[in-house]
Amino acid sequence: MIILKDFFKDILSIFVFLRFKNIWQLKTYLVNKKKQSGICATVYSHYIEKKNSYIGINTTFKNTPYFPHGLSGIFISDQTKIGKNAVIFQNVTIGAIRTKGSKNIGNPIIGDNCYIGAGAKIIGNIKIGNNCRIGANTVVYEDMPDNSVAVSSPTKIITKKEKLDNRFYVLRPNGDIEYYEDGIFKKEK
Repeated sequence: MIILKDFFKDILSIFVFLRFKNIWQLKTYLVNKKKQSGICATVYSHYIEKKNSYIGINTTFKNTPYFPHGLSGIFISDQTKIGKNAVIFQNVTIGAIRTKGSKNIGNPIIGDNCYIGAGAKIIGNIKIGNNCRIGANTVVYEDMPDNSVAVSSPTKIITKKEKLDNRFYVLRPNGDIEYYEDGIFKKEK
């Protein structure tokens, strides 16, 4: 049954791509029309999922990014903003921080002409300037000025005395805040 379901999604994808030519034109259509559901959104999600990736429908790019090794393992949080001429290598995470009480809650904003190396992680409500380079496997969690380079450094372990709340929080369109626990999302009281 699952194979048949994927087959129909693949056939549907062919018809959608005949209209939109590529995944980025389809994504632009979904953002401009503010569509989160329907046939086109399903095809977009199916395509990205088959690449073992996630790029949120509401993630915006100033122009088509370049992925030298394809979309394999790319994760970009919904509502992230990425400038023009982005070069993004495999296994990159550009993610939001959603844990309560954390510094920099929110999504990254990445400037124009940025080069993001394989395995890099850009996390939280930070701004990456224009013409920046982020080295392979580097974790960036603070702002980077224009024309700067980030490279890996030794790990620093910080021990906290209080218990950390590592639940995943989501802000729903209606303003409700929910957290993931015991396999389901629960509304914050």
